[in-house]
Amino acid sequence: MSNTQWGYTRISRPKQSIDRQIRNIKAIYPEAVIIEEVFTRTRLDRKEWCKLMKQVKAGDTIIFDSVSRMSGNAEEGFTAYEELYNKGINLVFLKEPHINTDTYKQALQNNVALTGGTVDYILEGVNKYLLALAKEQIRLAFEQSEKEVEDLHQRTKEGIETARLNGKQIGQKQGAKLTTKKRVAAQEIIQKHSKDFDGTLSDVDVMKLTGLARNTYYKYKAELKEAVGG
Repeated sequence: MSNTQWGYTRISRPKQSIDRQIRNIKAIYPEAVIIEEVFTRTRLDRKEWCKLMKQVKAGDTIIFDSVSRMSGNAEEGFTAYEELYNKGINLVFLKEPHINTDTYKQALQNNVALTGGTVDYILEGVNKYLLALAKEQIRLAFEQSEKEVEDLHQRTKEGIETARLNGKQIGQKQGAKLTTKKRVAAQEIIQKHSKDFDGTLSDVDVMKLTGLARNTYYKYKAELKEAVGG
């Protein structure tokens, strides 16, 4: 039986560093053969993962820095886990050791022995419960991983939008026209709602409406005052 140790590492953008994952794996499994993958949502498959699935054999071990490196999709991750387990492949998650296949295997082997008596139907129920509990722990780990990935993407999206509202240039420069449109839109809000113009709200409240940073808000407000002769 094979006993090769594989360290699977993955990043979602080419500019990200994969070194931390490699260090974490090598610190505990120095003999691990490291697989490096750059996988984005725009790709239809994971090239290196597919290669590994063709090479890995019963008795081998695949080590991940975390469950999210195996899969960011809960359903796919859980399915792959069960398939690999059934093939006799050991899975190790450095940050989630409670779902390592050794732990799962122990849960399966720790079944309560049947007595051959009338209470066996109760004991069978206990054994089924323990197995279901072990599976649920694995499923929850993948679901939590998927949620964290989605949350990160949402925070990144919101951060970019906030930066744009604050007048910062993100990505390829669009030119002065884009900036002017945002300035005009913000100044329209200021003029409509600020108590210094046509509204009744304080600077703090108007700042929240515009989404502008403090310095940018007062800069736009000063420009507006000058424009209206204030």
